[in-house]
Amino acid sequence: MLSHVSHLLPLELKKLLDGLPADVKGSLEEIRIRENRPLEISYRGGYRFVGSDGSLKLQSDGSLKPTAEQCRKLLERITNYSLYAMEEELRRGYITVSGGHRIGLAGRTILDGGSVRGIRDIGGFNIRIAREVIGAAAHLLPKLIDKVRGTVGSTLILAPPQQGKTTLIRDIARTLSYGSQTGIERDAIAGKKVGIVDERSEIAACVRGIPTFDVGPRTDVMDACPKAEGMMMLLRSMSPEVLIVDEIGRPEDIDAIREASHAGVSVVATAHAFDVQDAKGRPELYRLIQEGAFAHIVELKRSLDGIMHRIISAGVLQQASSAKSREQPSVMNLAGAGAFRREQ
Repeated sequence: MLSHVSHLLPLELKKLLDGLPADVKGSLEEIRIRENRPLEISYRGGYRFVGSDGSLKLQSDGSLKPTAEQCRKLLERITNYSLYAMEEELRRGYITVSGGHRIGLAGRTILDGGSVRGIRDIGGFNIRIAREVIGAAAHLLPKLIDKVRGTVGSTLILAPPQQGKTTLIRDIARTLSYGSQTGIERDAIAGKKVGIVDERSEIAACVRGIPTFDVGPRTDVMDACPKAEGMMMLLRSMSPEVLIVDEIGRPEDIDAIREASHAGVSVVATAHAFDVQDAKGRPELYRLIQEGAFAHIVELKRSLDGIMHRIISAGVLQQASSAKSREQPSVMNLAGAGAFRREQ
């Protein structure tokens, strides 16, 4: 996966990371470049520092420390040599490049009336590598199908960062758009009109409005658009049967999901939370759960065996919102095609 972002790296860093073992390069998740501080990578759910000789270290001693010049070159490449053109992205603290890879930025903020207008003196970069896993939803999706309506039940997927939420909903969108086979012929559902609101350009990885990831033949994407506005625009203009949206949580997001629910549109959304109990700390989000806007709540958790999930029905939450689901976690099929496979 390093090859997907290596063209952005200064030559010295590219050569160093190119020398990493093949299994490490193939499972890279993040590259953290901090000016004059140790170079760090994340892969297979863990992290290591990278030594000047390309060795991997658990401790930072002896690690390569990217220079100010290397950081300047990296910033020029990810902004196409135009910081001004990236003013909105800098205000948000990240830049999404072709392929859906998101680069987080850290530095000194520029304030305007108490609000962040941008970032300057950027000295920290987090390159998050997006990956397309065809069939990633194969084990979970059949459990979310509403056989009466012939579509997916509205679903909220909860997990902390780096648990595979975006990869999962991308494949849910793709599968629903093509049509889903649930393993029994009579349970197959026809392809659906799917609408994706891709605020960070990570789900579909659009280039000039065209998805570069396979999100299905009946899918429309509202790219680089705030989630709440994008959902309402798609509802008004594209008549979707399913809406896909990543990382909800703001009050306006909640209102838009209510509107979609009232319009009879299924919503598959993700949110940052360790589990349902953790989601209680976000009152607007948890109120939406209690209202029954979602038929299913899915908790994702990464383990040594891969990605595990637990499905909690809305009925369980409505009957006893403080009680934990009795369902046991289920490990996704690691041997089958399209599973979240843990590289050896």
